[in-house]
Amino acid sequence: MNEKGILVVVSGFAGSGKGTLMKALLNQYENYALSVSATTRNPRPGEAEGREYFFKTTEQFEEMIRQGAFVEYAKYVNHYYGTPKAYVEEQLAAGKDVILEIEIQGALQIKEKFPETLLLFITPPSAEVLYQRLTGRGTEDQKTIALRMERAREEAEMIPRYDYLIVNDRLEVCTAQIHSIIQGEHARTIRKKELICTMKEDLVHFLEGER
Repeated sequence: MNEKGILVVVSGFAGSGKGTLMKALLNQYENYALSVSATTRNPRPGEAEGREYFFKTTEQFEEMIRQGAFVEYAKYVNHYYGTPKAYVEEQLAAGKDVILEIEIQGALQIKEKFPETLLLFITPPSAEVLYQRLTGRGTEDQKTIALRMERAREEAEMIPRYDYLIVNDRLEVCTAQIHSIIQGEHARTIRKKELICTMKEDLVHFLEGER
């Protein structure tokens, strides 16, 4: 019987590099499954349907909400984002550690529903580096970048509600740190309830047999 996987939620400021980190994590280590979110925003250059996101119209997304098809969903900078439920449940049952790269609203929804969820927040070393990364992407105008910087200021207030804060300065160091944190979670007693129960029962039976 497979040990059930851990649900890991990764959030961070837009431009913090969380997407690049998740790709590096999946390329370097086994047993991770990255959940693909649905969104109503338009695809960016190089993004493909079903790989980065499932791209939906607002009408399609709202119908999925009515059907209860999401683990969580949130609205961010005028667009919906949501995590499809079926894929997450299948991967966790198969023993995979499922990583959700989602916004803070959705992350806190999941933590409320599933208290054992591991929350990680990704940040660049400074606000200046964040701004440089946003402008360096070349995918958004100055008005949108200004909105994202203002949103980052608001999001910073929520960081203490996360379990770990990861500073994304060097990709290889940050990737290894995230892997270490997730693997360490597997040994926590809160995730070993079945093993603890079995051990207690085995000890009782052993001692009774020795009498």
